[in-house]
Amino acid sequence: MAERTESSIRILADAATIFDVIADLPAYPQWSQGISEVEVLESADGRPVRARFTLDAGIIKDVYELAYTWNGLDSVSWSLVKAEVLTAMDGAYECTIAPDGSAHLSYQLTVDLRIPMLGMLKRKAEQVIVDTALAGLKKRVESNGSHTR
Repeated sequence: MAERTESSIRILADAATIFDVIADLPAYPQWSQGISEVEVLESADGRPVRARFTLDAGIIKDVYELAYTWNGLDSVSWSLVKAEVLTAMDGAYECTIAPDGSAHLSYQLTVDLRIPMLGMLKRKAEQVIVDTALAGLKKRVESNGSHTR
């Protein structure tokens, strides 16, 4: 069983603004390192529920599909539907709002591959993915102008 990597970040925005950026999957190549293309395959209530990603992260290249579950402005989770190289790409963002109005966003991710990789190297790669994604998301949200609704 793959282990989960977790991290969190403080973002100066409300939950609606953050989840709008998270839900804008086609824009991920603009701020999410390694993602070169995203196609939303299915949507419900204005949110993607299934999408195809093209990943080019150095030695790991893949096209994979994720299924999303949205829980209002509290969280979104996803799980791998199919892929060539990946055997797991399951994760979640969870958001809580602090008394000062800033958001605390946590990110959990489990990645597994068909190709063998030492557990320590895989966890290091997961940590880089999580930290890079959170930093990119924070920059994208905070540079989009309006931080509160």
